[in-house]
Amino acid sequence: MSTLEGRTGTALLVVDVQNDVVAKAYRRDEVVAAIAGLVERARRAEVPVVWVRHADEELVKGASGWQIVPELVPAGAEPVVEKEYGDSFEATELEELLSGFGVGRLVVAGAATDVCIRSTVHGAFTRGYDTTLVSDGHTTEDLSAWGAPPPEQVIAHTNLYWSNQSAPGRTAAVSRAAEVDFTAGA
Repeated sequence: MSTLEGRTGTALLVVDVQNDVVAKAYRRDEVVAAIAGLVERARRAEVPVVWVRHADEELVKGASGWQIVPELVPAGAEPVVEKEYGDSFEATELEELLSGFGVGRLVVAGAATDVCIRSTVHGAFTRGYDTTLVSDGHTTEDLSAWGAPPPEQVIAHTNLYWSNQSAPGRTAAVSRAAEVDFTAGA
């Protein structure tokens, strides 16, 4: 039902699951395992898996901390989008890739909940995509020393907030990894 005419396909978007991004993340291993299961199911369903990798002055391109975690390995044909902003669409080729795949629905997982995940789901939704956030497939580190709520509250609030989004001609949804239906909307 996206507003992107003729684009009925679904893609899994895996955002910034990089060594340094998730090194201190809340429930890191469970979230990475949930994402690994999603990747496996998407591949079996022949749904495109698109990886996103962030770089900035603290997350240096090519460094070990910039690499995608070893538990998640992009397949040879799966694109890896390099980005420098929170929104995975901003100043990247992501929109062009998704258009080429005929994608109008995104299933989003990754890190960090309070930055790149929020920015990316909003970026997708405002660009016309049906956008599903994987409730147990995103995480963040504890930033409470800087005034943020504890990570479990950030994650819970983001899931609650996203489950209540709406706009004409597209849908926002929240789903547990095990319940993601890659054929929905196809």
